[in-house]
Amino acid sequence: MIQPQTAPEVDGDTRTAPMLLVADPEVAMVHDLAAVLEREGVRVMGVTDGAQALLQAGAFRPDVVLVSASLPVIGAVEFVRAVRLTRAIPVLLGVGEGHAQQAVQALTAGATACVARPYRVPELLPLIHAAFTGEAGTRRALVVGPVELDVNAYQVRVGGRVVHLPLREFELLHYLMRNAHRTVTREQIMRHVWNSTETTSTNTIAVHVKRLRARLGDNDDQLIQTVRGVGYRLVDRTA
Repeated sequence: MIQPQTAPEVDGDTRTAPMLLVADPEVAMVHDLAAVLEREGVRVMGVTDGAQALLQAGAFRPDVVLVSASLPVIGAVEFVRAVRLTRAIPVLLGVGEGHAQQAVQALTAGATACVARPYRVPELLPLIHAAFTGEAGTRRALVVGPVELDVNAYQVRVGGRVVHLPLREFELLHYLMRNAHRTVTREQIMRHVWNSTETTSTNTIAVHVKRLRARLGDNDDQLIQTVRGVGYRLVDRTA
């Protein structure tokens, strides 16, 4: 188990920095994440399975918990259900390819939000600090024209109709909506959505964009526009 550099206070807690409990079977990943987050002022504890996570969550009362969708012994969904019986602690679910069903189940059970795994510090920090300051329940929805994306609920609506997206398409839409009306390059998309510096997989992006357009009903390619030779731009076609 990874312990924080400064032990958390439990009775009469007077913390001045957020405490994060990470439950993930990949020890090296947790160590690397802890090293970066602690430089950002976040104290990190790490465990490798759901049973340990439940014990540490009860003993140390972290401000937020990050659990992998592939958590062993006690799974992520079961962990969320167990925590929700006694505490309202924010729980973030780390999801990768093939974890869309676990994401839906965990959110239904009471998870706060889903984040990409491998973990990205710029994505985690705002959620950790929101939990520490008591703002974790704040609605985080993006709206561009008829499309509304709610990060906390892992939900997309088009004209009020719920549209179910696989994880990678959800992340792609999220990135495009965060940069609405701006052209983003294929290299930027690979870096921020696929967490890769590979620049030769442009066909992968094109395939996902095509599928995303179809699910959103963007039949004339006017919502997600192709900027030839550069990348893509999401615009409000109703404006």
